Amino acid sequence: MADAKAPKNSSPKKFTSSPAIYCIDRGHPLPLGATVHRKGVNFSIFSKHATSCCLLLFEPGMPETAADLALDPHVNRTGQVWHIFVESLDAGTPYAFRFDMQPNPNPAVCRFDPAKQVLDPHARVLSGGAEWGTFKGFTRPLRHGVVTEHHHFEWEQDQPLNTPLVDSVIYEMHVRSFTRHPSSGVANPGTFAGLIEKIPYLKKLGVTAVELLPVNEFEEGDTDRVNPFTGEPLVNLWGYQPTAFFAPNTAYSSKRDDGEQIREFKQLVKSMHEAGIEVILDMVFNHTAEGDEHGPTWSFRGIDNATYYIVDPETGRYLNYSGCGNTVNCNNPVVRDFIVDCLHYWVTEMHVDGFRFDLASILGRGQDGSVLKNPPLLESMAYDPVLANTKLIAEAWDAAGLYQVGTFPSWGRWAEWNGNFRDDVRKFVKSDQGMTSALATRLLGSPDLYETSAREPYHSINYITCHDGFTLNDLVSYNEKHNLANGENNRDGNNANVSWNCGVEGPATDAAVNALRARQRKNFVAILLFSHGVPMLLAGDEMGRTQQGNNNAYCQDNDVSWVNWEMAESNAGLLRFVQLMIAFRKRCPMLRRETFALDGATGFHVTWHGTKRMSADWSPESRSLAMQWTQLHKDGSRDDLHFIAHSHWEDRDFELPDIGIHKWFRLVDTALPAPQDIAEEGKEFPLRSQDRYPVKARSVAIFVAK
Repeated sequence: MADAKAPKNSSPKKFTSSPAIYCIDRGHPLPLGATVHRKGVNFSIFSKHATSCCLLLFEPGMPETAADLALDPHVNRTGQVWHIFVESLDAGTPYAFRFDMQPNPNPAVCRFDPAKQVLDPHARVLSGGAEWGTFKGFTRPLRHGVVTEHHHFEWEQDQPLNTPLVDSVIYEMHVRSFTRHPSSGVANPGTFAGLIEKIPYLKKLGVTAVELLPVNEFEEGDTDRVNPFTGEPLVNLWGYQPTAFFAPNTAYSSKRDDGEQIREFKQLVKSMHEAGIEVILDMVFNHTAEGDEHGPTWSFRGIDNATYYIVDPETGRYLNYSGCGNTVNCNNPVVRDFIVDCLHYWVTEMHVDGFRFDLASILGRGQDGSVLKNPPLLESMAYDPVLANTKLIAEAWDAAGLYQVGTFPSWGRWAEWNGNFRDDVRKFVKSDQGMTSALATRLLGSPDLYETSAREPYHSINYITCHDGFTLNDLVSYNEKHNLANGENNRDGNNANVSWNCGVEGPATDAAVNALRARQRKNFVAILLFSHGVPMLLAGDEMGRTQQGNNNAYCQDNDVSWVNWEMAESNAGLLRFVQLMIAFRKRCPMLRRETFALDGATGFHVTWHGTKRMSADWSPESRSLAMQWTQLHKDGSRDDLHFIAHSHWEDRDFELPDIGIHKWFRLVDTALPAPQDIAEEGKEFPLRSQDRYPVKARSVAIFVAK
């Protein structure tokens, strides 16, 4: 190691709390980030185009620079990686970098600014940020990275659960909103610890995985808009403005010290696993919070803008396929390695079980923005040995009109959010004509989309609602979006919601309207959980959560977005229905088929019916579908299910198929009040007639053979 002196062209600096001058050495290029060693800390960061780099060190809690170490490009650079070793430096030290490029022939493309401090993209912890929403309207100063050593955590025997995707029931949730409401009754609302307290509820509900909206560091104060009705400043609640991809969100930790967010997140994962629940993270690699040309410089832009973002090579204009101002250059080899390294970290260090990728079609665009046939990043992730048992779920579209549901490059590995399932089921349930055939296809796992791409039914993530759009309650209560509270004059949010308010816009006092809405909610749940593919539920839908007609509540950190736990009691019948439908799905192998193959060796048969047995009506005027699923076993026994979906506004009698010595028992009739609407296991309701069943208007019925 070198003597106590800085590299060439710099002078040694003292920390204010110590008389010692830190010894420094050239360091090592790998691994990237700040790595604690026995004798000090190695710092390593990539920048292809920079000609100078400075490491800035700080005293914890102090904004002033305690040390400013200039790196010698001849000593402290290997290829395109800058590195330095600082002896006797402790974990907990905040740090940042400064970069410059001289000469810079095109500052619009290479946007270096030696006056700006920038954040290490590999930082595991960020300083500050413990208080949620402190800074409004782009006023937050730069948060520094914090040197973090490997945190000792007693994982015991914990490992990712590796629940087969085909057996999964996914529950999409927002960490803060799930327990922030006073009715949650948790000790630490809005945090990882608060979510841990709700694990018994999730276990009783029966879900096998939680899919968490972004939990890494993001900028919640990236808007200067206010609620026009209350004057309340709006925030980016959902977290789709990432700033640091490796670092858990500090404001989601109940403990405020740097590094505690890592321990608390690990405890969340461990506790979920103990309850048999997987943790899937929503990752936003398609853009960052730095925005467009007028946005702030926090990290990537000031480190190597031309590498990290897709930009016009002449003007520096950002190609905006994300709708958020910039697009990450995902298939640049350096950026590709960064993304894979990040996923490795969350899997190996945090034990997460899978990832959902926001606007994942961007991950398949080339460095010029073109759509690649075989994107290197997606292929790398599909075949990566560390990620081999990790769930990979794509939101298979982007904000520039690229829609790849069913055609997303998959290598037989990638699953997809099935937007076609969402839209077709919504149309059928609200009684649009010509949707019977489409419903049949969705019930079978969407073979039109996935069988043709060498995938199986479980590669279809089926959902009716998600964080983006109406809740289940609002889907049957509003014809139009009501987003004025977002401060954009109702211009934001999707105008095509495929919703129906059942005759009254918003809350209703008419008992008949409310009864119909209750039935429609159960219709959606029954179809979702009966269909082949993997069902995904939106948190709070099982208890009738409303966003008051707001279909883009990303900025509403209030009662609009928070789960009101009192509704679990006021809508106990709906909650019970969802619990029992999940339980039925989990005990019925026919609902979790691993292949599209019919008949033959699988012994699985599908028979289509209508109001008359063996006579399905596929005409555009049809609003009814009945089908029988039969599983023949090698020992000669058989299992049968019969399903009726009737979206017509008039009652109909449906003939039931003959099943020989067995009899039909009613499991579900959404037209009936609780508890007759669904039976517990072994308590299915016997039928008065085995020949026909009277089906009420706009309802779903399910029968099991005994």
